Amino acid sequence: MQNSDVIVIGSGIGGLSAAGLLARYGKRVIVCESHTIAGGAAHSFRRRGFEFDSGPSFYCGLTNSHLNPVKQVLDVLGESLQVIPYNPLGHYHFPEGTFAVYSNADRYREEVAKITPQGAREFQQFEERLLGLYEAMKGIPTLALRADWQVILVLLKRYLPSLAKMLPYLPLVGASVGNVMDATVKDSWVRGIIDLECFLLSGLKAHGTIAPEVAFMLGERSRTGVEYPVGGSGAIVNALVRGLERWGGELRLGCHVEQILVETGKAVGVRLQKGEILKAPVVISNATIWDTCNNLLNSEDLPASYRQAALKTPAVESFMHLHLGIRAADLENLTGHHVVVRDSSQDIIAPGNTCMISIPSVWDRHLAPEGHHVVHVYSLEPYAGWERNDGYEAKKQQKAQSLYCALERIIPDVRERVVLELIGTPLTHAHYLRRYQGTYGPAIAAGKMFPSTQTPIQGLYRVGDSTMPGIGVPAVAASGILCANSLVERSQTAQLLENLNY
Repeated sequence: MQNSDVIVIGSGIGGLSAAGLLARYGKRVIVCESHTIAGGAAHSFRRRGFEFDSGPSFYCGLTNSHLNPVKQVLDVLGESLQVIPYNPLGHYHFPEGTFAVYSNADRYREEVAKITPQGAREFQQFEERLLGLYEAMKGIPTLALRADWQVILVLLKRYLPSLAKMLPYLPLVGASVGNVMDATVKDSWVRGIIDLECFLLSGLKAHGTIAPEVAFMLGERSRTGVEYPVGGSGAIVNALVRGLERWGGELRLGCHVEQILVETGKAVGVRLQKGEILKAPVVISNATIWDTCNNLLNSEDLPASYRQAALKTPAVESFMHLHLGIRAADLENLTGHHVVVRDSSQDIIAPGNTCMISIPSVWDRHLAPEGHHVVHVYSLEPYAGWERNDGYEAKKQQKAQSLYCALERIIPDVRERVVLELIGTPLTHAHYLRRYQGTYGPAIAAGKMFPSTQTPIQGLYRVGDSTMPGIGVPAVAASGILCANSLVERSQTAQLLENLNY
């Protein structure tokens, strides 16, 4: 007997997007989540009245765009979000000074021109090249796409005019942002800004980041604006869960999958930690590529060449996290997003050198008790060398100092304001998210092949951060869409598109 049609391992954005869509298509879906909180790397958690984002906190196009894959999934599920738009979207702080980042392209270039007029002109050429790709991509919604050969039939039948618009930009589709930058930008300061923005998006600098990812980011932030979901990133997760359950899907929290069951080359279900077996002809893993191949499958289940290639996938380093509750007195002009580069002579990807800061309670006051703010500061930190031993707590405090130093660029007396301090390490990241070495995702450079949502095992699929270029929320949501659509007839997807007028 089958317990369901589909079992999804993990409730990250990719897993929930695939599960919700498949439930909407009429499939019986069970999502198994190890943690007691849904959302994977995008989950929120609460401590002493403070609501913290565990990971992403920067969003575009959640309400007024048909291009954001998360918005497309929510539309299908009949869900929506309340958001708070804001501008500037943030500030970049360098030892030499501070740079305001506006979502409006003209204002952005005006800020660049204050530092380097020639660089601003070069950046406009860079931007125009990528925005052309964005405009060409607009005509083909992610919701229409699949991860199998039938995508060709979908494109030819429904999106031929949009395909024609894409033709001049085909060389950019697989190119790196670095290629575009090399052709348009000579100014070293602007090249540094492009590298920084690519790193914030993908964990890689410009020559490692794929051009469509940055084209999408530039287009969405300049055309639709930047917004924060009321309730934090957890509000997005909650909306996806509501949609899943509305269409008959089931989410099981605290439900750890020990093994994917494979018989004669076919996935047949999963075994849970306590021995219970759930049967289904389709299993979708939202675990990382390393955890899926190394922990959830037996080595003999996969061809040796596939398994070896998967385990060699390069990974972005893990993180140090600082979650703070602080007193908000006399911080009326505080803005929400900041990036601090502490030493311009060091590489921006050097651990502790580039620190990301989010203070979302400047927009959503309900995230903190009255008179307080929530603060999240994080920076790359290698997993190697971390052990839960006698020196662990002291090492946590020592490593957190670079995060505090970065935060003092924005709030000089922040240490005196702290009422709640939580320090997360790569071990924290690995434990709560059950992610290989606490990584935030794969470091697959532009031009390299991304693993497909399909696997050599019949009925076993993958979604999440190594199946699509980029490691952000739009990319993983897109992977869920492509996987789900590949498991149903094209006519079912076409009907959804008609219903939504996409």
